[in-house]
Amino acid sequence: MILPFIAVVVSYLLGSVSFSVIYAKLFKGIDIRKHGSGNAGATNTLRVLGIGPAILVLALDVLKGIAAVWIGKWLGGDSVWVPAICGVSAIAGHNWPIYFHFRGGKGVATAIGVLATLCFLPALYAGIIAILTIVVTRYVSLGSLVFVTLTPISLVIMDRPWPLFWTSLIICVFAYWRHRSNIVKIIKGQENKLGSKGGKHVA
Repeated sequence: MILPFIAVVVSYLLGSVSFSVIYAKLFKGIDIRKHGSGNAGATNTLRVLGIGPAILVLALDVLKGIAAVWIGKWLGGDSVWVPAICGVSAIAGHNWPIYFHFRGGKGVATAIGVLATLCFLPALYAGIIAILTIVVTRYVSLGSLVFVTLTPISLVIMDRPWPLFWTSLIICVFAYWRHRSNIVKIIKGQENKLGSKGGKHVA
């Protein structure tokens, strides 16, 4: 039991590495959580720092999720639950990072890495629809919610193992909770669209 426990803890600590905060602090000398939307994630990095840093942060956040699942696979033996819990733990770390006073991002990029590693095809199908949603509406938050909503539905339709469904459902709940202010803004028509000047760009 000690190895699975270690895997979960390590995954949380890995998830707590907030690359947007680190990049903004190292290269711009700012706390990105005090700029733009105040979120420590790739979308706010795009608004505040530009496309290059945003792509880097997005890739690293996705890799955190992938790495967490593999840590669970390596240390969890044949268990389906350990990699899944490690993935959730990494997302929790991203959302509530121990290194940064528990003020993190919304966990979608890390969730992409987790779900793509646990259940590639269901996540891919959900991701395609999510990307189309973002292209049409230019709401990244709406596309993110579409992704986490459709993944558990895809898992049921494709008759995948129930541990994966419950994991994806927990991830979905996390995402809705972290996006609750975005949901209100979307309903009111006040949500920032992709490419809009929602935050002050830091050169």
